[in-house]
Amino acid sequence: MHPRSVAFWGASNNPMRMGSVQLGELLAMGFEGPVYPIHPSEKVVMGLPAYSTVADTPGPVDLAILVLPTGVVPEILEECGQAGITRAIVVSAGFGEIGTEGKELQDRITRISRKYGISFIGPNCIGVINPRHKLNTTFYPYDASPGFIGMASQSGSFVTQMFVHLEKFGLGFSQGFSVGNEAVIDITDCIDYLGQCPETQVIGLYIEGIKRGGEFLRIAKEVSKTKPIVAYYIGGSDAGSRAGLSHTGALAGPDALYDGIFEQCGVIRAKSIEELFDFCYVLGSQPLPRGNRLAVLTNSGGPGAAAADAADRSGLDLADFSPPTIEQLKQLVPHTASISNPVDMTFARNHRDYLETLPRILLNDDQVDALFLYFLMPHKRVINSVISAMVDSSADVAKIGAKYLRGQAISAATLGHSYGKPLVGASFYTRSEPFIREVQDRGLPVLPSPERAVRALGALYRYACFRKAIEKEASL
Repeated sequence: MHPRSVAFWGASNNPMRMGSVQLGELLAMGFEGPVYPIHPSEKVVMGLPAYSTVADTPGPVDLAILVLPTGVVPEILEECGQAGITRAIVVSAGFGEIGTEGKELQDRITRISRKYGISFIGPNCIGVINPRHKLNTTFYPYDASPGFIGMASQSGSFVTQMFVHLEKFGLGFSQGFSVGNEAVIDITDCIDYLGQCPETQVIGLYIEGIKRGGEFLRIAKEVSKTKPIVAYYIGGSDAGSRAGLSHTGALAGPDALYDGIFEQCGVIRAKSIEELFDFCYVLGSQPLPRGNRLAVLTNSGGPGAAAADAADRSGLDLADFSPPTIEQLKQLVPHTASISNPVDMTFARNHRDYLETLPRILLNDDQVDALFLYFLMPHKRVINSVISAMVDSSADVAKIGAKYLRGQAISAATLGHSYGKPLVGASFYTRSEPFIREVQDRGLPVLPSPERAVRALGALYRYACFRKAIEKEASL
């Protein structure tokens, strides 16, 4: 994940070759070490000096990347071993996932790796991403920022195509692995590694089957004591199991078995790839709740009701507010508003009340463990119209409006952590709105619907319960 130099097999000056695309993305990411294309005949590949064998390269090689026809992989891996290379990524497919003949070939390259002490990812994978090291060995552009989500996936697509998905929320990977067939390095090794990665706050897994069940249980439980793990497992149905076997050769088990494994080791199970990253977003950014009592604050009735319904389905209770909280709410909300839970503001003349004063009242209540906040922000055209009526005609209304919204966003984003309680928002607005972008960039998760936000808070609560159980177990 931190090579100083890379040798690349399978790239050429034909831009349609997969290896050429992957080498192009490695260069586009700005990898700062020397890159040595290895090609039997071409002297220059994509503007770089090329070498006929790895023995001809002018310097040592830390990482070998193989995007080659299946049959030549053993020979090239042998050459890597003879050259002293101990780290490799085998992108090539056609191994254990295709049956007996492929499995024999996979066993062969595994024996070669053991002979020379080579650790490799794959075969049948896309590679790895380490944004802070400017390392992208995949075929997909990484335009997101370095983030706090560590990813290990038995599907390359659920690493690469998530680059775009994460960017929608201002998120990114700390490091990511496409492990493929897991001939040498498997998903359990990745959990162990990411558990020690200082930039990784939460670990996301896409699983089709677990090969080393006992080791997975032991390592995942140990890592979960300090760092949350979220898994999307698809092998529990007959169709999912068959798909996983043909995809990476993974042997799946029934849902109930995996539910039990995950529960024992504190892994939070997601039901979709979107939910996997929703959960990672919240678990990696929010403090653990002390209990399951949720306050819902909205200025629109439907989203508040949807949040309440999602809470009930996610193991959360709507908090009963203390008498002092109720009295404070009465002084601030219109007589048409609801001060039960959900608190439905309906319309706020002073947006600071909705985004700062009311949330502080709710978070200050000892009977509230977490807060959901619905963001229905006034359109900037409305804000500018109000400001125009209040200021001199020569004033820069747009600039004043932008400054106002930014101040509101900063106030909202800093609330939860000041009380040590989780706060998650939802809005149908996206990062194209400066307010939402400002809030997300300051660490407050905002998801696209109340249901998704509250389900993520439910996952946070389940992880908190695991942590409490582990602490109690350790004290006995």
